[in-house]
Amino acid sequence: MKIVPRSIPPVALSLTLLAIATTAVVYSPTLYRMFCEATGYGGTVSVTKALKPEQNGNVGPEVAVRFDANISPGLGWEFEPEQRQVKTHIGVPTTVYYRAKNISDHTIVGRATYNVTPDSAGYYFNKTECFCFTEQKLEPGESADMPIVFFLDQEMMEDIDTKSIRTITLSYTFFRQDSDEEAIAAAKPLREESEARAKALETAETAEFSNHTLRPQ
Repeated sequence: MKIVPRSIPPVALSLTLLAIATTAVVYSPTLYRMFCEATGYGGTVSVTKALKPEQNGNVGPEVAVRFDANISPGLGWEFEPEQRQVKTHIGVPTTVYYRAKNISDHTIVGRATYNVTPDSAGYYFNKTECFCFTEQKLEPGESADMPIVFFLDQEMMEDIDTKSIRTITLSYTFFRQDSDEEAIAAAKPLREESEARAKALETAETAEFSNHTLRPQ
């Protein structure tokens, strides 16, 4: 008797492939971020919010947000927040700046990542697109003032793990990337990008915010 192999139902096959893809991206930070941005999985969701405090309705309690800056060895940049701390209110968009300067004698490409502590607060920390996760370049002696607009989601006050948090730290780290001719040509000009973003914010009434942080389990 001839045995005919049974075909896998399309739905089952799709679920299997999704499970494999999800497992793969979990073990690769870059793939995981791209996966979240494309699907909204893991908290990467965009939301449009008014930038004027009076347009945001009731606001939450005051929170101190601290800013930290780090560079990897050999980067050849100076990097620091223009303010070490600001006090804001939950639900209110707040604008701050980081400053980077290339102190070397050649063009360097860098890439930044960020994290928020306490970890449990990261899920509610939303910010506009900034200078992280992409290759950015600075020419010798060139500097850039990079704006960041952020707000803390008011749902933070309903979470038993975060409702009492009143101090949060936003930390960025810049890493050196390949800086050969091809990499330099492909990288975004950090100063130009930052100036354009700052100019747009001067007249913007709303902004799009996103969050790349997983909800703590």
